[in-house]
Amino acid sequence: MIFVVDNIFPVLQRKMYYKFSGFTQKLTGSAPTAAYSPQGLRPGVPAEAPPMIFASPTKLVSEARTVAEYIGPNRVPDLQKLFQISDGVPIHLKRGVPDRLLYRTTMALTIGGTLYCLVALYFAAQPNNK
Repeated sequence: MIFVVDNIFPVLQRKMYYKFSGFTQKLTGSAPTAAYSPQGLRPGVPAEAPPMIFASPTKLVSEARTVAEYIGPNRVPDLQKLFQISDGVPIHLKRGVPDRLLYRTTMALTIGGTLYCLVALYFAAQPNNK
């Protein structure tokens, strides 16, 4: 960061340059060249690109496949038809027995966890009998 402050006395007409000091974490006075050359930057750095580490790509474009390979057939259209049927069954139970089993297991674990927390709170609220 560079801060330039004009002197308030019109007779001197001298600018004061400030630079942020990384050591003291404050602004310190500095010379114009130091204020315009931040730490870590050198004005004489060449504009050349660094040499490439790998001169050629690992696969040529002609070797790349245009069609993606999937594990199985696309089942999305079939599932869309299944989920869009209006038969009164909730969406999370549309696929039958596996969905019902997952739903009931989740509900049982939720209710069991709630009861366990309530019992633990009850025992924690009881005074010690020592």
